Amino acid sequence: APAIRLSPAARSLFDEPLAIAVQGLGPRQQVTLRTSLRDETGELFQASARYQAGDDGQLDLARCPALPGGSFSGLEPMGLLWALQPQKPFWRLIKRDVQSPFLLELEVFEGHGESPGRLLAQAQHERAFLRDGVRRVPVREGRIRATLFLPP
Repeated sequence: APAIRLSPAARSLFDEPLAIAVQGLGPRQQVTLRTSLRDETGELFQASARYQAGDDGQLDLARCPALPGGSFSGLEPMGLLWALQPQKPFWRLIKRDVQSPFLLELEVFEGHGESPGRLLAQAQHERAFLRDGVRRVPVREGRIRATLFLPP
């Protein structure tokens, strides 16, 4: 059965690379990958890309270019993250509370087309803004307002 393989597996920092691969596909099978996340106000951001698996049924976004027709095309290993677009026009992805991560959902659908085919695999991944153990200290001194982040 197809499965999404992520590295790091369950959680990564927002500015760290995320390796995305799909294994268990048919030889040269055509699939559409879609990522989505909701911001803190509940607004949905999505990106999608069309791919074709290799002869061995493996799809590694670092080696397989996205085909035309999705949010981007070409060899873009992180394209499914940087191409996220809001469903509401002119909305921006802004993180207000850096202590909670964004939850990224990844889905693999059968075939290419405007309406997604059968769901083949899905995974979730947390994109965090603070490394474990970092302390966030608000600073209020006179007219100074700041936030100090202290490493463990």
